[in-house]
Amino acid sequence: MRDFRRNLLIGLLFGALVVAAMTLIGDLRQITSDLLKFQWGLLPLILGASLVNFCLRFAKWHYFVRLTEHADLAWRESARVFLAGFPLVVTPGKIGEVLKGVWLNQATGIPVARGVTVVLAERISDGLAMTLLSVVGVIAFPRYWPAFAVAGSALVAAVVIFQLRPLALQVLAGVRRLPWLRGFAGHLEEFYLGSSVLLRPKATLVGIALGTLGWLAEGIGTYLVLVGLGVPPGIEALSTCVFIYSFSTIVGTLSALPGGLGATEASMAGMLSALLRLDRGLAVTATLLLRFATLWFAVAIGLAVWSQSPALLLPAKASPEMDTL
Repeated sequence: MRDFRRNLLIGLLFGALVVAAMTLIGDLRQITSDLLKFQWGLLPLILGASLVNFCLRFAKWHYFVRLTEHADLAWRESARVFLAGFPLVVTPGKIGEVLKGVWLNQATGIPVARGVTVVLAERISDGLAMTLLSVVGVIAFPRYWPAFAVAGSALVAAVVIFQLRPLALQVLAGVRRLPWLRGFAGHLEEFYLGSSVLLRPKATLVGIALGTLGWLAEGIGTYLVLVGLGVPPGIEALSTCVFIYSFSTIVGTLSALPGGLGATEASMAGMLSALLRLDRGLAVTATLLLRFATLWFAVAIGLAVWSQSPALLLPAKASPEMDTL
């Protein structure tokens, strides 16, 4: 837990540095002027779009949890674990999200390694959903095709590999024969079994469908931010905003930086300038508003859950299998 708190603090401090750097790049006076002109009456709709995304992603999370063996978790407790996981995305490499596997272990007795597969399935389905949302934009702006192809191929390959059961079982058998890895073989087997169930075609398609609708909502939130800053409304602006949000989020995810911090902001501001022809200050203002309405809004919700559930950060001793992780 000490390591987790330190990593979380590192992520939060890094986030503050990114905001400060973006403010300097965009010119504080220009950002202040843009914020004063912003149509703040749109803020409830923008935050509402984020809440729609959170609700749809929770539906996906709970669906995946219920697919895991022996995990009969009430939806209220499932929601508490899901929302409490929001601040974990700003830990370096998102490693803090492993803690959700610990919380599932304590709530249901499911092995931690198998609980972590729920997080993995979430991330893969989210990536595929955002890749799907990016398709139209990539067709319209072919210079983004290489990055799109790499991200999409990697995600599809991950799903396929976890379905190659004979190969996976041979690898696990080999691990059991290695003295220095034998102690981890059980956890790797649990991880594989959980992943192979959650990444089956039906589960993957359900996850992609819910993820696509959820991330589309935040794409619409991006559009509302731009409209609030004076960008002329229209279907072209909407489709471009959905593409920019999806693609920049993929870039941030592939960067492995805490919460995609820095990489997401840089790609988002750059694409807003290149595709919507916004000046640098306005693009930075839009990026900061959007990140506060999505990432930092989610982190605030998660921290509020922590304040009501302090035991999450001071977990009781879990099952014996957890001690060997």
